[in-house]
Amino acid sequence: MKKRVYAIMGASGHIGSAATRRLLENGQAVRAIGRSPEKLKELQARGAELYTASFDDSEALAQAFTGCDGIFTMIPPDMLQADYRAFQNQVGEAIARAIGESGIRQVVNLSSVGGHLPAGTGVVLGLHFQEVRLNALSGVNVVHLRPATFMENLLWQVDLLRSQGIFGEPYKPDLKIAMIATQDIGQRVADLLLSLDFNGSSTQELLGQRDLTMPEVASIVGQAIDKPDLTYVRFTYEDYGAAMAQMGIPQKSIELLNELYRGINEGILEPAEPRSKRNTTPTTIEEFVQTVFLPAYRA
Repeated sequence: MKKRVYAIMGASGHIGSAATRRLLENGQAVRAIGRSPEKLKELQARGAELYTASFDDSEALAQAFTGCDGIFTMIPPDMLQADYRAFQNQVGEAIARAIGESGIRQVVNLSSVGGHLPAGTGVVLGLHFQEVRLNALSGVNVVHLRPATFMENLLWQVDLLRSQGIFGEPYKPDLKIAMIATQDIGQRVADLLLSLDFNGSSTQELLGQRDLTMPEVASIVGQAIDKPDLTYVRFTYEDYGAAMAQMGIPQKSIELLNELYRGINEGILEPAEPRSKRNTTPTTIEEFVQTVFLPAYRA
């Protein structure tokens, strides 16, 4: 394969770093874009070229995108923003401007399950608007990846388990939820960029290895941390909001998160595709708990 040049936004994050490593392992040139050079040093040591940029700086992003064969774009999930929806729009507009200014033609964009819905999805709604924004760009081929709930979201349970000995979320206990490890999303990003075989505007859902109820997840976690009797506690939206507020999450973000949970619980926000070989990914919840959750719990 001819050596190509790619730009990866959020290269220090779970998805971006996995995509960057995969591309470098395949002998490609990668521009690793992030806000902190310190967090990108490991990728630089592997051969990536570092680009420091604020994600709402369209000029800096355009500079990083120019001359690339393909790029990965994302709006970072920074729930500490005072107005998260406004932040999503600001970053999304900067990305769209940078794509237009750079002349890039092949874009893999991170969206979410529910990205097709125009209301009732909480934090996902900003990703819907970004899909619309990028689809409107002339001459740009874009594939929107719509992954399910990240397994990494379970890591907030670590402090809860340590302090209170409980495992809880606002999800209904009998609800089957698609959950995915972010490394699998990064692998799909890299595969799409390596092939560059997408045209027009398209979407791909990624649904993890299998659907799970939260009591099933609690049981798997309990076995791993030597608490075999661990059970799932369903939080009320009010209790969840209070817990988020104690962690410093702004009220507007809490409202969006609770709208997300309501949308999932009420069947508004669910996968649009049936599970298939294409949207099923390899990492199991058992593997994730052993390799990611357990080390975090023991740290």
